[in-house]
Amino acid sequence: MRQARLQLGSGSGRRFVAAVVVPVVALALALTWFAVSTVRDAAAQADRVSAARQTQEVRLAVNAALDELAQSQAGVAIWSPLVGQLRRPRPDWAWIDDNVGVWLNYVFQHDVDAILDARDRPVYVMRDGVRVAPARFAALAEAARPLIAAARGRSGDRPNPHERLPRTGTSADTTVRTSPRAIHATDLVAIAGRPAVMSVMRIIPDTDTLPETPGAEPLLVSVRYLDTGFVRDLAKIELVAAARIEAAPALRAGEHGLALRASRGAVAGYLVWHADEPGRAVWRSMAPGAGMALAALLATLAALLASVAALMRHNARSLRRLAAAHLELQAKEAQAHHLAYHDPLTGLPNRAFFNAAVDQHLAEGRWPGAWAVLLADLDRFKQVNDTLGHLGGDQLIQEVAARLQARIGPGDIVARLGGDEFAILLRDRPDAAAIDAVAAAMVEALRAPFLILGTNMFIGGSIGIACVPGCAGDRSELMRMADIAMYRAKLEGRDSHRFFSPDMDESVQMRRGIEQDLREAIARGGDLRVYYQPQMDVSGTRVIGLEALLRWHHPSRGLLSPDLFIPIAEETGMIRTLGRWVLRDACATARAFPDLSIAVNLSAVQFRTPDLAAELIEIVRVEGARPAQIELEVTESVLLDNDGQARRALTELRRAGFRIALDDFGTGYSSLSYLSKFEVDKIKIDRSFTKRLGEAEDAGAIVHAVVRLGHAMGLAVSAEGVETREQRDFLEDAGCNELQGFLFSAAVPAEALPALLRRARRAA
Repeated sequence: MRQARLQLGSGSGRRFVAAVVVPVVALALALTWFAVSTVRDAAAQADRVSAARQTQEVRLAVNAALDELAQSQAGVAIWSPLVGQLRRPRPDWAWIDDNVGVWLNYVFQHDVDAILDARDRPVYVMRDGVRVAPARFAALAEAARPLIAAARGRSGDRPNPHERLPRTGTSADTTVRTSPRAIHATDLVAIAGRPAVMSVMRIIPDTDTLPETPGAEPLLVSVRYLDTGFVRDLAKIELVAAARIEAAPALRAGEHGLALRASRGAVAGYLVWHADEPGRAVWRSMAPGAGMALAALLATLAALLASVAALMRHNARSLRRLAAAHLELQAKEAQAHHLAYHDPLTGLPNRAFFNAAVDQHLAEGRWPGAWAVLLADLDRFKQVNDTLGHLGGDQLIQEVAARLQARIGPGDIVARLGGDEFAILLRDRPDAAAIDAVAAAMVEALRAPFLILGTNMFIGGSIGIACVPGCAGDRSELMRMADIAMYRAKLEGRDSHRFFSPDMDESVQMRRGIEQDLREAIARGGDLRVYYQPQMDVSGTRVIGLEALLRWHHPSRGLLSPDLFIPIAEETGMIRTLGRWVLRDACATARAFPDLSIAVNLSAVQFRTPDLAAELIEIVRVEGARPAQIELEVTESVLLDNDGQARRALTELRRAGFRIALDDFGTGYSSLSYLSKFEVDKIKIDRSFTKRLGEAEDAGAIVHAVVRLGHAMGLAVSAEGVETREQRDFLEDAGCNELQGFLFSAAVPAEALPALLRRARRAA
């Protein structure tokens, strides 16, 4: 009998192995192989996509270098003063050094610039910022010969995308940035084995005062080698690591290369860089975890099989375990129900739960005191995501949820609606003042620093409140009112809370009307004007500059403050049109007053345009002003909201000769890191600190600290809002370099500037 039971057990074990163990193990191994193959293929595909993207970025950078070289040439090649000098029997070569050779080398990083006469003979050569003998052009002659022929119209070449050739115009896929007057041949060349971008441009007058000499113009030959500053810029701006130039396509492990192929000849060289392989990095980082997961899977599978075998041997235990499984299923159903009404990241109620709670509270209809719906939105949350990534953003959301929950009562609800937006239901408060106290505590809690991934982050929050009684309607109407109040809090400086009031609805309607009127004013012209407020030296007796300020004389509303319509222009995108128009007007004023600097404000919205720097440089060039006379004022929000793109734009603008001033300094999150990362020339103390001088002790201390900080970093310091002599005397003693305010003059139209300057000279 016992032997029979043993034989029966042995047979059952073999059937269990054949029917369950083998298929399950095979399926697990197949799924593991599929998962590993899928991840590996995805990693390889990510590496291929990254390589293609980097190759495209490098190709675009090379093409941009060609277009930038020709664009920088045009600033001096299409210029009557240079034409006049070259037509003299004995040109002033020192003048040509200052205005052509040194300018192109210093501002645009040209390595070589040469001028050829009408017979293509070199008469001037500037190399690395130093004038050398014309005979040194012989080193470039072979590479330059096809481009000279093309620029003269002798070759019959079709233009490549970077050229404007005589009688042929531009190619269909042109990217050329020069004006239609420019005639130039631009291409990749090899000079003594070194790849370079070269452009040959006709030198012609930019006015009709000098007659042109078709076919006999001098030529400007410019060269920038790619194995110097260009490869450094690739690492700094395009984030292409370890870029270098090679004569042959010799690639090491983990490298990619791009042939620098000229449109008129063979390969000029090869640009090689260390490949960005995100897929391989992910694969390597996942491999240990994947191995541990596989081991855990196999261990779990083994345990599961052992458990199933035990279940088959013990029916009674199987029943008990089925009961346990039933209980577990009920728990999971409860968990699923919880997830349907709660946010998985924070555990807070979600929008569906919150809506149901507000509807229920409205249905009860008996409220002895006051209750309210609050909407809270985080300020500067995007900065945390951009700086610390989504992991940091998720941790911040969890910390915010905890702080908000800590400020509510037992019957209240904090819900996460999505993203960085929260909703709060405050029940059964004695009056609106109690609700105000809770909202103020929440704003204060959000204002305190958050320790996220080892970094202190400052965000703040804006809260809108729809309070009952005082607000009436269904849940949707209360949410709409709270949203309008939150929007008002953001408009009035953020980091605050506001109760909804009927006039806010009127304000929204007024904003819509102002938006429509502003579009018509821009299209019609006349109502918008640029006024100028003088900037004084520290003594307050000499005008050293002017700040361009936009004014709108509305036909029915009268003179509107820029604080009213500039935010609307930023939200609707009209700020770009206004910014270009103000800069053109400022250039005209700069030409009229060449001894004064002209300050122009730039909006943070304008920095979202990738080609902002090129656009501003072109406007100033076309308007005939000097970049060194134009000072561009930016606020700290530009540096906070768009770190990389803003830094590139400011670097290009400073390289072109513009001065950069940091406006409203001290009102945001001013820090040494931003001042050192973004090179500026001047910081402007906000008028709010100037106004409080003599009234609050901390205002004077702040002014002294800002002046010392600015001078320690080699920056000029200017103070705005000077209205009294006492303020002027304090700022002079503190060491400010420049002053501005109503004490000296309000902003005036351009036609009133001559009289203002005469009065200032007489007063001095």
